[in-house]
Amino acid sequence: MSEKICVVGVAGGSASGKTTIINKLKDYFGKDIAVISHDAYYKAHPNMSFEERSHLNYDHPDSFESDMMAEDVRRLIKGYAIDMPVYDYVNHDRSEETIKIEPKTVIVMEGILILENKELRDLMDIKIFVDTDADERLMRRIRRDMIERGRSIDSILDQYSQTVKPMHEEFVEPSKKHADIIIPRGGENEVGLDMLITYMTKKLHVEM
Repeated sequence: MSEKICVVGVAGGSASGKTTIINKLKDYFGKDIAVISHDAYYKAHPNMSFEERSHLNYDHPDSFESDMMAEDVRRLIKGYAIDMPVYDYVNHDRSEETIKIEPKTVIVMEGILILENKELRDLMDIKIFVDTDADERLMRRIRRDMIERGRSIDSILDQYSQTVKPMHEEFVEPSKKHADIIIPRGGENEVGLDMLITYMTKKLHVEM
């Protein structure tokens, strides 16, 4: 890879297929890619009870320390490693652990609200929105949260109706207007993914 850096933002609704897209980028760019998740920068609430934390609105822009994420991405762009926070979805709080992320040629920022935040948008060379049908996203979210995050079906549906759906309509969907590329159907869209990789490769001046 060349010395140039390409910062890519991958946004879209919860369970829209962002991870699938990113995994395919990892397959292509290999060791030259670093992934920074907005979810890692959820605000810590150590003084709240589990019950209080479980009822917070995690789909509102104010639930993230986006300025901290922006500063970490700027450090990566300058060639410095960062210690990315780790968020514990089971306990609804930031973990004491961190993950060391080394600077790479391709930096991927991912999250439902990264295109909503101007400070984060301004760091991106390419802005992607993964656009997937709401029913499909809900089914994927139910499967993911039950298996990976230990949630009950009732808690998932309550959270979806109370915060996920209204916040998607208020903040996530409108942020699509900032995207350079909209990829319908997520990771199933091979043509869209090929177009993205071709553009990234051109941006980096890497021979195909």
